Amino acid sequence: MAPTIEILQGAYSALELAGLAVFAVSGALTAARREMDPFGFIVIGTVTAIGGGTIRDLLLGIGPVFWVQKPVYLWVCVAAALPVFWLARLLTSRYRALLWADALGMALFAVAGAEKALATGASASVAVTMGVITAAFGGVLRDILCGERLLLLHKEIYATAALAGALTYVALQPVAQEGPERAVAAFAVAFGLRAAAIVFGWSIPHYRRPDRPLDGPPDQTSRS
Repeated sequence: MAPTIEILQGAYSALELAGLAVFAVSGALTAARREMDPFGFIVIGTVTAIGGGTIRDLLLGIGPVFWVQKPVYLWVCVAAALPVFWLARLLTSRYRALLWADALGMALFAVAGAEKALATGASASVAVTMGVITAAFGGVLRDILCGERLLLLHKEIYATAALAGALTYVALQPVAQEGPERAVAAFAVAFGLRAAAIVFGWSIPHYRRPDRPLDGPPDQTSRS
C-alpha cells in the first residue's frame, strides 16, 4: 500500500506542477494582450497560477498554503510566464492561445483541487466546490487585475466545465479509488467540454435585459 500512496502523491504533485505552468502561461498571455513589462508577466502569470489553489487551501484550513510549503512552485510560475514576454509575438492569435492554455489549466486544476479536498477528508460536495474554486478563481484574479471581462460570470462554458470535471472525479471515487484512470476521465470531461465550447461556440443561457430595465426610471411620456 505504501508504494501505491507514494505513486499517487507523485502523480498529484506532477498534476499540480503541470497546472501551475499552464495557468502561468495563460496569465502571461493576458499580460501580453495588455502590453505589460516582464515584471507584469511574472506577476499576472503567478497570480493566475496560484490564486485558485491559495483560496482552496485557506478555505480548507490548510496552512501554510501549498506554495509557501514548497517555494519551488513559485519558480515554476516564473519559469513558465517570463519566456512568454519574448515568445508571445510569435503567435498569430494570442487570444486563441490564451483560451486553449486556460482550458488546459482549468481541467488540470479541477481534478487537482477535488483530489486535494478529498485527501483532507472533505465531503463530496466540498471536494467538487474546491475543484471549481481551484480551477476558476486564479483566472478571476487575472481578469480583475488586467481589466478583462470575467469568463466565470458570463455565458462561456468555463466554470461549468470545471464543475463537470470535478463531479466526474468525485463520482468515480467508489469504483476507481487508485490509479490514474479517474483523473484521466475527469480531465477529459472538463477539457473536452471547454474545448467543444471554444471550437463550436457553445454557451449557456444568459440574462438579457428587456428594452426598458425593470429598475430603470419610469417612462416620462407615460406621465399625464
